[in-house]
Amino acid sequence: MDNLGAISKRNANVLTDAERVEAWLSGFDSVLRSRNKASIASLFTDDCHWRDLVCFAWTISQHEGKSRVVDRLIETQSTTKATNFHLAAGRTAPRRLRRVGLEVIEAIFSFETASGHASGLVRLPVATPEKAWVLLTFLEDIKGHEEPIFARRREGNGYTRSFAAKNWADLREEEQAFLDREPAVLIVGAGQAGLSVAASLKMAGVDTLLVEKNPRVGDNWRNRYHSLALHNEVQRNHLPYLPFPPNWPKFLSKDMLAGWFETYAWAMELNVWTATELVGGSYDDAAGHWRATVRRPDGTKRIFKPRHLIFANGVNGIPNYVTLPGLDTFKGTVMHTHQFHDGSAWKGKRGLVVGTGASGHDVAQDLYSHGAHVSIIQRGSTIITSLESAQINHELYKEGFPLEDSDLIAAANTYPLLIKTYQANVKRMLELDKDLLAGLTARGFKHDMGEDQTGHQMRLRRRGGGYYLNVGCSDLIIEGAIGLFQYDDIESFVEEGARMRDGRLEAADLIVIASGYLPPLESVRQLLGNDVAERIGPVWGVAPDGEMNNMYRRTPQKGLWFMGGGLAQCRMFAKPLALQIKAREIGLVKDQ
Repeated sequence: MDNLGAISKRNANVLTDAERVEAWLSGFDSVLRSRNKASIASLFTDDCHWRDLVCFAWTISQHEGKSRVVDRLIETQSTTKATNFHLAAGRTAPRRLRRVGLEVIEAIFSFETASGHASGLVRLPVATPEKAWVLLTFLEDIKGHEEPIFARRREGNGYTRSFAAKNWADLREEEQAFLDREPAVLIVGAGQAGLSVAASLKMAGVDTLLVEKNPRVGDNWRNRYHSLALHNEVQRNHLPYLPFPPNWPKFLSKDMLAGWFETYAWAMELNVWTATELVGGSYDDAAGHWRATVRRPDGTKRIFKPRHLIFANGVNGIPNYVTLPGLDTFKGTVMHTHQFHDGSAWKGKRGLVVGTGASGHDVAQDLYSHGAHVSIIQRGSTIITSLESAQINHELYKEGFPLEDSDLIAAANTYPLLIKTYQANVKRMLELDKDLLAGLTARGFKHDMGEDQTGHQMRLRRRGGGYYLNVGCSDLIIEGAIGLFQYDDIESFVEEGARMRDGRLEAADLIVIASGYLPPLESVRQLLGNDVAERIGPVWGVAPDGEMNNMYRRTPQKGLWFMGGGLAQCRMFAKPLALQIKAREIGLVKDQ
């Protein structure tokens, strides 16, 4: 080795982690502008991963492997013109930790594109810190259309200094009426999905109307069964811009969440028409807008002509009413979990709950707690995880970082990395839950951890259900306090209950069907017709490229978007979706 090489190696050994990251960012800035393939490739590991959230292209995408990552960077850089990469001021400092078994230096950075201001995350293997293993790029806002927050907040002089003019409440009432204008965006549903994206659209300056079929914002949670509470901790579930109060409990009840949604819509000045339902719509290709018919509380209808229609009415929207042999002969009460509120009316009565997903378990436990004699009927193997071990998947939200930094870390994983992460977490969960699972096995309960041992989080992504986080019902099943039967052991439902194949009768006064919900596409089929439904294909579930089918990005139907998932997903993807729409509204993107 020559003297210069020896000096370079010695200097590299004394660099701080921040200096290592800055060196990589500086090098990346230089080679990206040159668009030299070999030079860009030298800065990435062979098994690298890149996820882009509306930054290098006006969509959400992920790429794995050096060749694909480098080719896509070169392809998009000609229009993106990304530059000025540097460590982000005021964000979590670079640090060493293990991600998916690999020791890395993880850092958050800032940069610019021709269109906007952006942030990102990079993971450099400690063994080869000159090469990136994971890269995330995220568009924060569009130049000239920055969010009106903090130092850019509006003055408010229009209604705080004009004593003879309209005040804030007057102006808000006019804005929400839409008497003399059409909204650019019509959002169906004012739950966490609709509210999150509406808030981001508001910050982007896009005129938006939400329609909510329930009488009040929050009723989609408020009207569910009495004992419902969130099964993941509060710090992961904030809505955009406005976090929950710091004294709220770790696990929120449905009514706290419902009340917060109502408050959020008011505080964020969102335009919401409650007791209003989308009843049909069609897209006018020539005019470039929808003809969307909504029905008001008094039965009158109005046709809106928004350029964009967002379905935010739930991944689990329409109840799936299954046909079970002999159920139509049952003389007692039959209901879907969607119709169940609480078990107070069933004290001393006999209930059967068909289905062992989250709702089935919660309904069975609620009935038992109200003094009913209840059994749960299992139709298929179910993922069971304790509430405590389920939080392993969300540990990064306990690390004390700002929420926006945790969101960047969570968003950085491509699908292959997500699989490996969940598989590693499941190994820890199985160890923590071994006694719980052994007890269920002894009782004859069928359980699994997914076809590839990825647990409940991946089952949620793939199917939207099929798991239960134990908040007590599994213990009651193990103890025998709640009965357990396999559906295959039932010959048929009869007038008095369920006739088993061995001839005995399981008598019942109530049968609750926990059969889940129809896929979101069925809502599209009912409201927009078969042609649109067939054109777009599946909604939710994992797409071939590793992203979610038709979620958070442009669909094959022009002007049609989907927003949904848990609170964290809605918060993380609200801005990317809003910016895709904003870019189209100001002419940065033109759809064919």
